[in-house]
Order: sequence, then structure tokens, then C-alpha cells
Amino acid sequence: MSFDRRRFLHLCVGAVSFASAPRSVLANVFPNRPVKIIVPFAPGGIGDILMRLIGARLQERLAQPFIVENRPGAGGNLGAELVAKSPGDGYTLLSTGTPNTINASYYDKLNFDFIRDLTPVAGVTRGPLFMVVNPSVPAQSVPDFIAYAKANPGQIAMASSGNGTAPHLSGELFKMMAGVDMVHVPYRSEGPAIADVVSGQVQLMFPNPPAAIAHIHAGRLRALAVTSAEPVAALPGVPALGSFVPGYEATAWLGLGAPRSTPPDVIDKLNREINAILTTPVMQERIVALGSTAFVATPVELAAFIEATTGTWAKVIAFAGIKAQ
Repeated sequence: MSFDRRRFLHLCVGAVSFASAPRSVLANVFPNRPVKIIVPFAPGGIGDILMRLIGARLQERLAQPFIVENRPGAGGNLGAELVAKSPGDGYTLLSTGTPNTINASYYDKLNFDFIRDLTPVAGVTRGPLFMVVNPSVPAQSVPDFIAYAKANPGQIAMASSGNGTAPHLSGELFKMMAGVDMVHVPYRSEGPAIADVVSGQVQLMFPNPPAAIAHIHAGRLRALAVTSAEPVAALPGVPALGSFVPGYEATAWLGLGAPRSTPPDVIDKLNREINAILTTPVMQERIVALGSTAFVATPVELAAFIEATTGTWAKVIAFAGIKAQ
């Protein structure tokens, strides 16, 4: 009996010592079991593909499985809420991105706060959307298009992949900053929207690069600008929209987040590993092929970017009077 009692006390002391161990010690043993990456959208999208690539590389480097689990629903909010309410131990991560910074203002009531309840881990990609028109539109440049839109208020149809999406809000930001009046035509997804711009049913769209780049190269769409602050290698010779509308910038981004209570040393370890993966030639080649760039950032830098972007979309949503449907 005394032996069992001594053994029990010894185990208790050991457990307390581990729980109170310096965070650097906890980070050294992390991960010692599989890690889940929650992707809050259906399989097959660009974010899902990239997270599987990142997960495979993390598994190689850290010798534990990084398992992608798709939890779609409510514009990405179901998966985000799941992670926000998970234990902060580093074993449940969230694929984060542009929808999170939009949803914070787009939805009146959420059961979590993206900035308060989740902490940034690392960036993955950051890239522009494209401003494209059907070739029949009599505009060869952004100034041409603004003049055409102002001469035809309410007559230009602007397609998007749905209310509250990045293509929608990028267009609304353009309307707000350029002072033009266009009619928003939401579609259920990006494919049908692009198809109708190609056919001429609608005149304009701000699509993500993978949906548009083949049509641009084939001459079925005309690219007037990219929405990033600088031109991009994927579309040489196409200017940044901000060159004509000062201050305009809209980027689609992807990253990883974790519950707010996750130890900082675990966050820092994941950040270092992911940044190292992003700088490899193979990963950079894959990202550039998607029309984007690697988003290498510290957690602090990513947090500042998220806060600024969330603020921008809040202003656009208020200006346009957009509500979740």
C-alpha cells in the first residue's frame, strides 16, 4: 500500500512539473501526436490544395501527421468557430484567409470573434485579384473604364462569386474609391460568373487568378489591372489598380491560425517551419503557378495585416450596405 501511495505521489509531482514547464520545453516536444488543420470549405478549392501541400511538408519536417479536415458551412464560420473553441494546445489549426476578415463585419451575429478568439500562426499566400472585362467593353485601361462607367451610370453589370465574397467586395471597393455606379450580379460560384463575363452577359468581374488567367491568355477576357499594390509576374505588363485609383489595394490571402490560448512558443515553432517551407523553390513554384506569392510573415506582422484588412472590409460593407443573406 505504501509503495502504491509513494508511486501515486511521484506521478502527481511529475504531472505538475510538466504542466509548469517552461514554454520552450513544451515547444521542444511539440508535436508528439497528429495535428488537425481545419479547412472551413469543401475539398478541392485552392485553399484546400495548399493546406494539404503545407501539411505534407510539415509532416516531413516534424515527424507527425498534419491531417486536413474539411468543415464547410456558413461561409467558413462553422470551421472557424470549431477551432476558436478548441483547446489551445497547437493540435487544432485553422486555415484562415480573406473570408474571415470579411465575415467579421458581413455577419451581424457570430458565436466567436475572429481577432479576439484566434491567434495568427503564419501566412501562406497573398496575391491579387484581377480586374477583367469582356473584350467588347470599350475600355483598354482603368481610366478608360472609369470614364465609360461614369458616362453610363447603373448600366454596367459586375459579376461576383456571391454576396460577401472577395470578388464582390473588391468590386465594391473600386466603386467606392472610383466613384462609379455599377450593378452587382452575384452568382453561386466563380465558374458560372466567369463564364458569363466571357460570353458578354455581364461586363466586369474581379476574379481570383486561377479562374481567369487562362481566359486572359486566350484573349477571351481583357485584364485592365491587378488589385495588389504592385504588378505581378503572372500578368506581365498589367498595371496595379492603385496606379489609377490612389490607395486602392485588395488582396486574397491564405494563412493558418490557432486558438488564442495556444502557447507562444508553439506558435513561433510552427511559424518558423511554415516560413521555411514557403521559401523552398518547389513550394514557390506551385504558388506562383496559382497567380500568387508566398506570404512570409511573423505572427505579429500577420496580426497587423489581419486587423488592417478587417477594418477595410468593414468600411466597404458599411458603405455598400451589404448584409448576409
